[in-house]
Amino acid sequence: MSAPIQIGVDPGGSPIAIDVEELLATRLLVQGNSGSGKSHLLRRILEESAGIVQQVVIDPEGDFVTLADVFGHIVVDGAAYSAAELTRLAARIREHRASVVLALDGLEIEAQMRCAALFLNALFDAPREQWFPALVVVDEAQMFAPAAAGEVSDEARRLSLAAMTNLMCRGRKRGLAGIVATQRLAKLAKNVAAEASNFLMGRTFLDIDMARAADLLGMERRQAEQIRDLARGQFLGLGPAISRRPVAVRVGTVRTGARVLIQKMAPPPTASPDELHALLHNDLHLDDAPVYQPEPLPEPVDAEVLMEQIAAVPLGEEEEVEQPQLFAPSRHEIDAAVNEILVDMAAEEGCTFQPPAMLFQDFSVRCRMQRLTAGHVDMTQFRRRFAMAVAGVTEPDSQNWKDVLRVAGPLSDDLLAPFLVIARAAQESAPCPDDDELARIYGTNSLGRIRRLLDHYEKSGLIVVRTDFSGRRSVAIPELGLATAPLEA
Repeated sequence: MSAPIQIGVDPGGSPIAIDVEELLATRLLVQGNSGSGKSHLLRRILEESAGIVQQVVIDPEGDFVTLADVFGHIVVDGAAYSAAELTRLAARIREHRASVVLALDGLEIEAQMRCAALFLNALFDAPREQWFPALVVVDEAQMFAPAAAGEVSDEARRLSLAAMTNLMCRGRKRGLAGIVATQRLAKLAKNVAAEASNFLMGRTFLDIDMARAADLLGMERRQAEQIRDLARGQFLGLGPAISRRPVAVRVGTVRTGARVLIQKMAPPPTASPDELHALLHNDLHLDDAPVYQPEPLPEPVDAEVLMEQIAAVPLGEEEEVEQPQLFAPSRHEIDAAVNEILVDMAAEEGCTFQPPAMLFQDFSVRCRMQRLTAGHVDMTQFRRRFAMAVAGVTEPDSQNWKDVLRVAGPLSDDLLAPFLVIARAAQESAPCPDDDELARIYGTNSLGRIRRLLDHYEKSGLIVVRTDFSGRRSVAIPELGLATAPLEA
């Protein structure tokens, strides 16, 4: 049984086809310099075989996401998922035979390698009953299977190279047929390139690449020069799925295209040099991004000075006159006044960096100034209510905050404020507060201390921290069914 698809025509106009059935058993290697038409060739193969076989595209540049518009491919943004979620996604892709495009353009190169390795390994590890045939297309394969170590860590390179080797060496028995495309054969690991039995070689200029391409095509070295003369979209093909002898092919048209807009040539502006100089230099200082300079922490107030300030507070004559019980403030009024004082204190710059004893003295002075002689708040109550004020909890008696405070019950008062800030963000579906904001709330300059604090929350079962492949953090509170939005990196 065969399933041929036409990818183009030869110089005489005769159609050139690839047998998809044979391709599934023998794999394909595509090589060509940037601009030679590799992506166009891959797109043609994918479009023509879309109705025949399941397709999985590893897309580091986001070029193939437009397949979803015409052929219904599912676009999976690798940057939006955690490792566990991506593994489960890949397993379901194998189970339901969905054609997908794994878009990795939102990630740095090392994160792309880790993400692709995790995804390919999950496809590879599917149970035997799900070994359905699928084309796995990897564009810019030299990124995921480099021939030599680069700027990425050895661990990331090892993981990615192992996944690519599994795909090309052992994927056939599991129904996975690798199609890898690279700019230079010299950049691609030999273990990956050697497993392909079909080749489509596009334009290249370096002698070492031309010689290696000629060897793979079974051509003599003196014939390698013609590889340099290939036009954009022209390839030399060989292999059991293409032809038993080297054949030239001009790739046909496609129905989709990359979303990258290539601007046509345009003449430069006709402004005079003086006008351009003025446009470039006028008010240049206004474009400078302000350099963040952390404000110095307030100097601690000496205890004796603070006692003098307390003693200097004038007491009105009404304080010496005992008010009738009829005009005494109600408990609700006292609580409202205390809350207002706490909110004012929490709004002051650097308040969280002051010792609790000093804050309590300041609170007591403010209460005396407002003649709050009833509803005394002791030190323990003050620390908890001040933490709530710093976190912006304005209605602690509402049902939502009662539930949050119930969950936070095991926390000591000094650990309460950051948790409440996270809970408030989760209630509002706002982005997770960053480390700097949590450090300000906690009253520390150490970001490492904040990371240890989050780890303590998680080990205590209060939160679950999730980080996707692009490094964006979100926090869930499982007991309440709440979660923050991801923090933009």
